[in-house]
Amino acid sequence: MTAKPELIPLPTSPNNVPWPTRDWTTAPVDSRVDRGRLETMLDDAFAQPAPEDLERTHAIIIVQGGAIVAERYAEDAGPQDTFLSWSMAKSITSALVGILVRDGRLDLKGPMQVPEWSESDPRSRITIDQMLRMVDGLRFREAEDLGRGAIRYYPAEESDVIPMLFGEGQTDVAGFASGLPKVADPETRWNYNSGGSNLLSRLVGQTVGGGREGMERFMKRELFAPIGFESADPRFDDAGTFVGSSHFFATARDYARFGLLYLRDGCWDGQRILPAGWVDYSRTPGPASGGLYGAHFWTIPGSLGLFYCSGAQGQRILISPKLDLVIVRLGKTPPHKVDAVVRYCKDLVDLFRATAN
Repeated sequence: MTAKPELIPLPTSPNNVPWPTRDWTTAPVDSRVDRGRLETMLDDAFAQPAPEDLERTHAIIIVQGGAIVAERYAEDAGPQDTFLSWSMAKSITSALVGILVRDGRLDLKGPMQVPEWSESDPRSRITIDQMLRMVDGLRFREAEDLGRGAIRYYPAEESDVIPMLFGEGQTDVAGFASGLPKVADPETRWNYNSGGSNLLSRLVGQTVGGGREGMERFMKRELFAPIGFESADPRFDDAGTFVGSSHFFATARDYARFGLLYLRDGCWDGQRILPAGWVDYSRTPGPASGGLYGAHFWTIPGSLGLFYCSGAQGQRILISPKLDLVIVRLGKTPPHKVDAVVRYCKDLVDLFRATAN
């Protein structure tokens, strides 16, 4: 049996920094950080004309010790503007599942409860846990890994994600995903599956009840309102399912709030939002993923304990327990250039390595 990797402990909230439920505290960059280099990197990302590698960057926010230490926006954007999450929505979907696990309304080891799958269907034995970790064994054709962080989305005739989000499946994304065939036994392979995320989202909605309105009330009451995530704008399909794989809008500051929630072990100002152990579960990489994916969160092996939310076109919420750091980068970088976002975010994190406790 493969031993689980040792996780960097999650830092607690500093006593002298208020929780940003209403307003963010701002603070100067730590003196151990090369502030000149940081300013240069921010200037480069937002240069006009846009840099050839990153192309468009909408916003960058850096939070350390629970306070914003750097924040920059494109000339035509600002703190009030909302931006599309793309697949960062998957991590929000995971949080919603976690809240229902906290309340005993869902069991990670229980089956997915997909209405289209009969009891005799082998897919009916896929568990919620397996779907979150993307070791479900279903076919889902999304993108080819080109290496160095770059990907190539499959053309429409070879893709499952394009018809699900923009073609025949867009009116009922979970219904479309329920038709995915089994191509492997669960746990035997890792495969990125946006369809599975939409099945999870529908499961949350079915468990909560009340259709779209019931889901929206649940999301606001249990996740968004407690942490001051006021800009949350989840998008739903015609069947009333939150498109939890991809379609969510929020401000950069609210994405940073979500990152801080995970940095603080799922707690917020004395209230436990996510069940104890949920963040560790989310950031524990599975061996089938090559050690790069947990439960709807990506992971980066190394001494900083990095884990992150990732979306197409270079959306990132990076979380480092070792540095007590959250970095949000939002933009519009073409898929074949996303390796530039990977390098840029790595360089930003590296600037803060000197602050490691």
